[in-house]
Amino acid sequence: MSEVDSTNDEIMRSDDRAGYERIFLFAARQTAGRGQRGNKWESESGKNITFSLYFRPEGVKADEQFAISMAVAVVMTKIIRPYVGRAKVKWPNDIYVGDKKIAGILIENRLKGNQLSECVVGIGLNVNQTRFRSDAPNPVSIKQITGVEVDLHRLKRRIVRMFGKMIDSRQYVLTPWLKREYMSRLYRHVGYHRYADDAGEFEARIIDVEPSGQIVLKDQQRRIRSYAFKEVRAIL
Repeated sequence: MSEVDSTNDEIMRSDDRAGYERIFLFAARQTAGRGQRGNKWESESGKNITFSLYFRPEGVKADEQFAISMAVAVVMTKIIRPYVGRAKVKWPNDIYVGDKKIAGILIENRLKGNQLSECVVGIGLNVNQTRFRSDAPNPVSIKQITGVEVDLHRLKRRIVRMFGKMIDSRQYVLTPWLKREYMSRLYRHVGYHRYADDAGEFEARIIDVEPSGQIVLKDQQRRIRSYAFKEVRAIL
């Protein structure tokens, strides 16, 4: 698709989506691409990869739906590793190379009872764009890191293959393996780093991410602090 307002929205507008095992929708340009916290995702037309993946997860409880986020973030680090080396996951699911953001993920779930029934995963990956004009503080692209133009079609095929494997193997279900894979990739998961909440700044280290998605920190006074999304931020 050459242009769409939002690939997530376009999929969810489709009345027959539930008839498909999975849907990949790529767009050369999104006019209203959405990021986390209600931010707009900047992507130069034809330079990057913006897409949504729709699937119907099996065996994911409502109170463990963060497993989807874990799995998607892990797969994204694997997808881009041949291009940029080891990438990290900045909680909850931004993808970082060094101290810069290379990809954003927006996941929207629907429930049936206490189980997930539908999942749409929107992803924006900075690939060949070299100038960013928005006020996003720290974007970076594969080309900026490597100096090499990336074949977008080849990268798309890799994305479809690796997310297809995630779905077929049900790697999105919360397991000890998935937890280890996610935790080992967490940005700044070793040592003390600066954070800020409504009460101000403090230094803490990550000790856990719960099935609900809450991050658990231990500050330098050995106090345990648990936060939901948007309640705390890392200071870069």
